Amino acid sequence: MAFHDSAIIGFAETKIVEKSDRDVCALGAEILSSLIKSTGVEKGAIDGMILSSSMSSAGSVFWSQLMADALGLGLNFCQTVDIGGCSPVAALARATMAIDSGLCENVLCLYADTQASADNRPSKPFRVEWTSALGYLGPPAGFGLLTQRYEHQFGLDYRALGKLAVAQRAHAVLNDNACEKLRKAITVEDYLNSRMIANPIRLLDCVMVCDGASGLLVTSRKNAERKGFTKVVIPLGYGERTNHRINEAVVDVTDTGHRVAGEAAFRRAGLKPSDMGSFHPYDDFIIAMMLQMEMLGFCKQGQGCDFIRDNDFSHTGNLPLNTGGGQISAGQAGLAGGGTNLIEGVRQLMGEGGKRQVANRKTALVTGIGGIPYGRNWTTSSVMILSSDA
Repeated sequence: MAFHDSAIIGFAETKIVEKSDRDVCALGAEILSSLIKSTGVEKGAIDGMILSSSMSSAGSVFWSQLMADALGLGLNFCQTVDIGGCSPVAALARATMAIDSGLCENVLCLYADTQASADNRPSKPFRVEWTSALGYLGPPAGFGLLTQRYEHQFGLDYRALGKLAVAQRAHAVLNDNACEKLRKAITVEDYLNSRMIANPIRLLDCVMVCDGASGLLVTSRKNAERKGFTKVVIPLGYGERTNHRINEAVVDVTDTGHRVAGEAAFRRAGLKPSDMGSFHPYDDFIIAMMLQMEMLGFCKQGQGCDFIRDNDFSHTGNLPLNTGGGQISAGQAGLAGGGTNLIEGVRQLMGEGGKRQVANRKTALVTGIGGIPYGRNWTTSSVMILSSDA
């Protein structure tokens, strides 16, 4: 058995909003209802569920059981994936493993969070005592340090980064599910002139925390064929790396776990970067996308700005980038945010991209980033290659 023996038969997504008036379980119920309606799979046939972690339910050690109870699901396999922004992509990988091992037949991958309205994370003493007290106030500061280091090592063209911001925002304008506040076109000058948050990180480098949910329904390819599904998406290859270069005293923060995870995913899929029809990288900050382009082999390390200048990232371009707007321009639904990029990749491969449909529907590359530790690159990196023509 292998990854290509499983099939995604349905996807669903709520509107991303600045602040929801609905409970996270209610959003999960909307996703479940939508998947049942679109696929015709009965609720009782869903016997597995894998959740991404959730800021709004971070205080519950029974998160997956709580959601299963709220949705009225009787399950043979149930799990919460807790590797931050990597969790949605990693949940899909774990769903294929559960199906391949015979633990369950139809798996709901559910990504729901209401961080904007109910951030229930417990405080961490280390941050309170050692980083926050000195002005290191979360991800913008971490990416500010990372960006300064990259610029010192390789140089950095901020207009090139602005090109990525503009491309994603143009896609959000075409996405009805994107947060309305963000559905306004921007220019490179808008990006460069946006206010400084943590030098050199600007406002338009950053995600805006929002509320929302998304999900997938996964089964075996044999079952999908038996049930007559003609639109399916196949997970072809996956790679995951936690604590990249952890045993080195001094780490190059510009070298991330996506290098290792990407090599594994491409090897398992039997493909290479140039085979990708669209690219949906995790985008909590603009520079994160450029770093992933380097780590995944689209270009060499230090040559990201040249690569950006030389390529077209619009939905009609040669490398369509986060065609739903990504998290930066569609809104980040807390720790469910990585699902936004994953769902968009699936939507494109199923040919349901509408006004932003890409031409090459054969393959899509989706990634995750989980955790931003002090003085190191991100904690977990994940890479998933999907296909509609396996």
